[in-house]
Amino acid sequence: MKKLIIVLSFFIAQTVTAQSYKPRPVTGLLGAFGAEVTLVRQSLKKPKTVLVDGVKFTTGLLGKQRVVVAETGIGKVNAAMTTALLLEHFRPERVLFTGIAGGTNPDLQPGDIVIGQRTAHHDYTSITDKNQATRQTRNALTYEFNPVYFPADSSLLLLAQQTAKTVTLEGIPLASGGVSDRPVRVITGTIVTGDAFIASSEKGKSLRADFGADATEMEGAAVAQVCYQIKVPHLIIRSLSDRADAEAHIAYDKFYPVAARNSAKLVLAIVQAL
Repeated sequence: MKKLIIVLSFFIAQTVTAQSYKPRPVTGLLGAFGAEVTLVRQSLKKPKTVLVDGVKFTTGLLGKQRVVVAETGIGKVNAAMTTALLLEHFRPERVLFTGIAGGTNPDLQPGDIVIGQRTAHHDYTSITDKNQATRQTRNALTYEFNPVYFPADSSLLLLAQQTAKTVTLEGIPLASGGVSDRPVRVITGTIVTGDAFIASSEKGKSLRADFGADATEMEGAAVAQVCYQIKVPHLIIRSLSDRADAEAHIAYDKFYPVAARNSAKLVLAIVQAL
């Protein structure tokens, strides 16, 4: 009888321990391709690779924060798929996206950063003779319309704005071999997403006029939509690699390394400040 009581006590203790155990919170960090997450991965302590349905996730520590990092792949479908796998497998408390974008705000230059206060799909629409555009996606879980603009988490947004004041960012390289003495600008604004690399000043102006866009890219709204529907806080951060104009391909090749590092530096600082 005494042995039975001891065994039962052990199992009760184990059950209570299991029920009361809560894993430490984790932050999900995403970027579309290698250059966008290279600095983040290099900054990890105790990195470990985890494959989920063939997608490589890297877990580790940034300071005292547990994080999981992944490349989504380019485009909205890839971004949505990787985000869904991240949320399902790792259950992050928040998701941050770091990467580059084309600038549609005429006051911004390559290297500048847009902290996404809101994100929208610019290519989700209906085309009719009456020219009445439908821009709202529909939530597959509730069957209700989503907002046109997915709002960033207010706490993450505020933290990003405060942290940006403390981060040293890289200046833009000049043809002479030096670096521009113009300070890198960090603004809070609107980021739009579509499955197209924009290299047209006319289209850039249209996105600015129709959406109030400061930057355009190919993944952010897809990540934002998945997080919005699953109710996970998110924030999209982009550094400009070009101006989304006719010279975009040339500027992209020249400036994307600096832009990718600037965005990653801000995201790393945000995570450290959590």
